[in-house]
Amino acid sequence: GESVVLGAIRELELDKKLDELGFTRPQAEAAIGVIAARLLAPASERATHLWLQNSTSLDDLLGASFQALSQDRVYKVFDMLLRNKAAIEQHLADRERNLFNLDEKILLYDLTNTFFEGSCKFNKKGKFGVSKEKRSDCRLVTLALLTDAEGFPKKSEFFEGNVSEPGTLSMMLSSLSTSAKKPIVVADAGIGTDENIQRLRDNGYHYIVVSRKRKIDIPDGLEMTEVRSSKQRTISAAVHVNECAETEVYCHSTAKEIKERQIKNRFERRFEDELKKVHASLFMKNGTKKYEKVIERIGRLKERHARVAYRYEISVEKDEATGNAIRVEGIMKEHDGAPAGYYMIRSSIVGGSEREIFDIFNMLLNIEDAFRSMKSELGLRPVHHQIEFRCDGHLFITVLAYHVLNAIQTKLREAGIFHNWATLRSRLASHYRLTTSMKRFDGKMLYIRKPSKPEECHKLIYDALGLSHQPGGVCKTII
Repeated sequence: GESVVLGAIRELELDKKLDELGFTRPQAEAAIGVIAARLLAPASERATHLWLQNSTSLDDLLGASFQALSQDRVYKVFDMLLRNKAAIEQHLADRERNLFNLDEKILLYDLTNTFFEGSCKFNKKGKFGVSKEKRSDCRLVTLALLTDAEGFPKKSEFFEGNVSEPGTLSMMLSSLSTSAKKPIVVADAGIGTDENIQRLRDNGYHYIVVSRKRKIDIPDGLEMTEVRSSKQRTISAAVHVNECAETEVYCHSTAKEIKERQIKNRFERRFEDELKKVHASLFMKNGTKKYEKVIERIGRLKERHARVAYRYEISVEKDEATGNAIRVEGIMKEHDGAPAGYYMIRSSIVGGSEREIFDIFNMLLNIEDAFRSMKSELGLRPVHHQIEFRCDGHLFITVLAYHVLNAIQTKLREAGIFHNWATLRSRLASHYRLTTSMKRFDGKMLYIRKPSKPEECHKLIYDALGLSHQPGGVCKTII
């Protein structure tokens, strides 16, 4: 694994860039070490230090020694990388563009968040918000990522855990291409506000975003065309150009329809059960009976179940003699609006077919895969640091590791190898560098350090990446 990661770092010329930025040789070696650790043994920075000292042959391949590497130097290297964040990201974007012949006609933008362990009182970015991991008990920090269609990051930013997603786009626009031909910006509904769409128009960018409208009115006469089909779902779409010359793509997903119906049915049952409790309370000792109190209780109930309450016509019958309510009944209204499973994509591309626009929009899955990989394979979550710049350093190292990971997987896919990183890492972990020692006739000790014999799975990966089957070669030492 160390050989594969080091080969990718050198191909991206990240080691040369560190030299240009003024890193000393030990600092550059430590920086390469912490990036490799994020890929091969993702854990806390303290565990990274122990891994570099005791569990890796990376220093052997670098011609260095991590035995004297202090934990303090590991933290300082994190700080140095973060201070040079803009220059490093620009270098990687330029190098990846040339190395993989990227056209950057399409740029994807999305956000995710991760949670902190501890109080996080020294980090002003740490805020309570809607956690992607359902950790509402922890403070969060947000990572914004801009990538191309192939998943290569162009820029990353770190925001508060409760940041308003639409407001982050303006901060990232300066990172987009300044060439005469502007790229297409693809984003989900969290970014697709009218204000952001107008900002993209004013700056000359094309866009494809999910509409934020909760109620979708489907124009009459649209003919849906199948654009995606699998065992799990079928997606159909139809194009409509509105009076503002904006393309609207109406999409229907069978999987989304099933999910929405299940959610609605569950919430409808809850709401109906609560209404039955209100009605039953009219005939219970110490129950809520006064008409005005019953109306207040129903109001609070409708507020709690706003997702489905609007679909019910609720009637409360009053006994004029006692002033009490004597019956509460809820009847579901006739369904209005678009049926379940529909959503709308807005685009400035006029003349594109349903399939063309949907295929471009579907590229957002690439950035979702990037977030998934960072969290599950590269140790983005949780964050153990309590100081803001330490937390930012942790996030940035993970982004750098993803640059390296995407470069490796892009070359492997070209060779027909489509395993995820966890599988590749597991397979590569069985190829070791070993030291054999023996006593000579003259009393001196002979030490031979060499790689073990590679298996076929190792050779396939090395061949696809253009690496030697014998990482580090053979070293003989006589003492």
